[in-house]
Amino acid sequence: MPKEIRFGAFVREVNSRHRYLSYNHVTPKLDHDDNGEPVPVRVRPYKLGSTMALRLIQPYVGIRLIDQMRAVLPLALYLVLFQIVVLRSDIADAWTITAGLVAVILGLMFFMEGLRVGLMPFGQALGSSLPTRAKLPVVLIIAFLLGIGVTFAEPAIGALKAAGAIVNVQSAPYLYTLLNDWAEVLVLGVGIGVGAAAIVGTLRFLYDWSLKPLIYLTLIPTIGLTFFISLDPELSKTLGLAWDCGAVTTGPVTVPLVLSLGIGIAAAAGKGGDGMSGFGIVTLASLFPILVVMGLSVYVHQSTTPADIIAAAQLSNGTADTTPWFDQTPWVETIAGLRAIVPLVIFLFLVLTFVLKEKLPHPGKISYGITLSVIGMIIFNLGLTYGLSKLGAQSGGIVPAAFTQITSVETSPLYDWLVGLMIAIAFAWILGFGATLAEPALNALGITVENLTNGAFKKKTLLYAVSIGVGCGIAIGVAKIVFNIPIAWLLIPGYITALVLTFFSNEEYVNVAWDSAGVTTGPVTVPLVLAMGLGFGDAVNAVEGFGILSMASIGPIISVLSVGLWVQWKVNAQHRRYDETYEAEKQILETGASVPSQSE
Repeated sequence: MPKEIRFGAFVREVNSRHRYLSYNHVTPKLDHDDNGEPVPVRVRPYKLGSTMALRLIQPYVGIRLIDQMRAVLPLALYLVLFQIVVLRSDIADAWTITAGLVAVILGLMFFMEGLRVGLMPFGQALGSSLPTRAKLPVVLIIAFLLGIGVTFAEPAIGALKAAGAIVNVQSAPYLYTLLNDWAEVLVLGVGIGVGAAAIVGTLRFLYDWSLKPLIYLTLIPTIGLTFFISLDPELSKTLGLAWDCGAVTTGPVTVPLVLSLGIGIAAAAGKGGDGMSGFGIVTLASLFPILVVMGLSVYVHQSTTPADIIAAAQLSNGTADTTPWFDQTPWVETIAGLRAIVPLVIFLFLVLTFVLKEKLPHPGKISYGITLSVIGMIIFNLGLTYGLSKLGAQSGGIVPAAFTQITSVETSPLYDWLVGLMIAIAFAWILGFGATLAEPALNALGITVENLTNGAFKKKTLLYAVSIGVGCGIAIGVAKIVFNIPIAWLLIPGYITALVLTFFSNEEYVNVAWDSAGVTTGPVTVPLVLAMGLGFGDAVNAVEGFGILSMASIGPIISVLSVGLWVQWKVNAQHRRYDETYEAEKQILETGASVPSQSE
């Protein structure tokens, strides 16, 4: 067999494997009239059979379906197998949960496609046109309102609202009232935090502000307020909720829409051209809501007393004979889906029409995308109720059977206390590690970081650093529930450590580390981990099961900053070696001495 081949022969062989269709083969032959002029061809409408239509749609749907199946199925299978094999318990309502998980997959598929086709063009149009049509204060106000609107549209925010039904008013009255009586205000507060982050993030893009001072200015008062709240035994039970709210906000809606607006504004001003211009806003969108929710907690604490909250809850339970239709499934999920998307679309349409004075580009395509978003959100909400939350709560409620006695498992405890506890901690660690490693957004971040650092910070290193950080964070969060450790004892030292590491790290690694916490909290991970924590807390009679998500956020920040410092030290050491070698060779050349050999 010849080792060389002519290029022309190679091209011929390669082309012979290509599948192509000549345009001449699908067009009719050109006829001419008596005058020799070509006769216009009348194209007959092509009738598409059901089989052909299915073959055309299959690749379009298949790719999107597989993406969501990759996000949901591994986690669900892990929980199911762990429950059956390790905890020796059957899955209750297995078919209902299966249908719910299918609904989650389909809902996410519709929603993400609708977001891409319908909502993102709005964000891109605002980002590119708004800075040239309006003054900066108007732009910032619109960024603020957009931040509020996208928070309501986040799929995971429904999980936060659903958590209110699990909290016992007797054990944690302030937490109960925040999640039930103040639920809408709570979400609005989170939205205000995201809106404020959108303003600061936009100004940062515009004026090239460093992220480090913004982190110090935001985190120091947040830690101070955490310490203040931790001094009140009743109010301190809301801390886990406040810090978990920061993880809920950085989902698939908030980040792309707010980011596209901020980058568009910076680009219009001729700024933000470097690779790091997109970083930082995720961090701010995580921290600001924490501060706002803690402020709301303090306000509720000043407005009412635990006794009043308990009395009002008992009165409400006693008088509520029947649940109104709009609070019953599936209407509650349908209304929630409409309420999440429609106001945001109306707001974007009003800005486009009255501020930008532009017409809706491709109205048919965008209407199709918005319809998909609404349908997807409704189906996702149904799947959340019957699938993800149910499975997470069930798994979380049974895992303590490994080391303690619970009523739902007759043969509990299944193992010795220490062995069972290690199994529970390992379960949480593997859940966090596996879910993070499979997160598509983290993979994309890894590629970006490797390119930006010229290969010094490998993609693989980032993936494992973040995944190990999230795994450790969730494991510590579970340990917090088991041993009833106050969340402030974990968060304050954790974030002080992060601040110290931030001080010694360079700007690039600070951007990557603080944003990496946000990309790990997707629409599947958040409801699952939230439900698991609440179920776990309920099983071991803990006051509340919040805080796991916040620990899952601080874990990767510390791990990535630590790895970043190590990479930074390694790069600096390598540069020093190069410099020393260069200086030595330069001296040798100047003095005319011979270059020493390796053996010398």
